[in-house]
Amino acid sequence: MSAFKEKLKTSFGWNIALVLALCTVLYVLFFASLRCVTHHGQEVVVPDVRGKKMDSVVKYLQGLGFEVLIDSTYEPTMRPLSVLKQVPDTGSYVKRGRAIFLTVNRVTAPMVAMPNIKDLSYRSAAMILRNNKLIVGDTTYRSDIASGAILEASIKGTTVSAGSMVAQGSMVDLVIGNGLGNTEWNVPDVTGMTVDEAILMLNQYNLQPFIVSVDKMGDITDTPSAIIVNQSPKAFSPTGDHNRIKMGEFMDLQIMQHPSPEDIHQGPPGQYGE
Repeated sequence: MSAFKEKLKTSFGWNIALVLALCTVLYVLFFASLRCVTHHGQEVVVPDVRGKKMDSVVKYLQGLGFEVLIDSTYEPTMRPLSVLKQVPDTGSYVKRGRAIFLTVNRVTAPMVAMPNIKDLSYRSAAMILRNNKLIVGDTTYRSDIASGAILEASIKGTTVSAGSMVAQGSMVDLVIGNGLGNTEWNVPDVTGMTVDEAILMLNQYNLQPFIVSVDKMGDITDTPSAIIVNQSPKAFSPTGDHNRIKMGEFMDLQIMQHPSPEDIHQGPPGQYGE
C-alpha cells in the first residue's frame, strides 16, 4: 500500500512539472508570435505625400507596407488627382500593414448653384464665392449710387444670375458700384430740347431734372412737349470751357410751351445766357 502511494506521489509531481513546463513553452511561443503578428518594432514614419500625384503615392505607400484607402473631393486651386489630405498626418509612426487614408482632388469639377451676391460688399461676396469653391476674378467699377456694392457677376463675359448652375473652380468677375459722387461728366446741353428729350439725355448721366416754367405753369399745356429755354448749370462757362457735374446731382430746367427763338438761351460756347 505504501509503495502504491509513493508511486502516485511521484506520478502526480511529474505531471505537475510537465504541465508547468508546457505552460512556460506556450507562454514564450505566444509572445514571440505576437511580436511577429503585430510587427512590433516595425513602425514607419508616415511621409508627406500631399500635393503629389495619386498613382505614384499609392505605389510608394504600398511599397512601405501600408494599405491605401482613397476618397475624393474638389479643390479648384489644386491639380486633378493630387493628394489633398492624408490620415494619419505627416510624421506619425504607423505599423506596416495599417491603412493610410488619402483624399485626392477630383478630375471633373462638380456643379454648384451660383450664390446671390448682388448688393453685398466685395469682402462678403468674395467669402461666399470661396466657400462655394468659386474663384474671384477681375473687378471693374460702374457709377452707381450703391457705392462698394456688387452690381453684377459674370463668368467668361456672360452675366450669371443667382441660382444658375456653374462649375466649381469657375472664375467669377465682379462689377462694383463706385458711388455717384466719384464720377463727373461734362454738363449736357439740353437747351432747345423738349422735356421728354432732355429727360432721356439726363437719365444717361444719372442726373435729376428740376423743371420750372418761365411763365406761370398754367401756360404749360403739355409738359413733355414743352421746350427747355434755359438750364443751370450751363453746358459751358463764360470762357467756353465745359462745366462739370457729378452724377446724381440736380439740373434746373426752365421751360416754355411755345418759345420764340429769342427765348432760348443758346449760342456758341462762351456766349450762353447770362
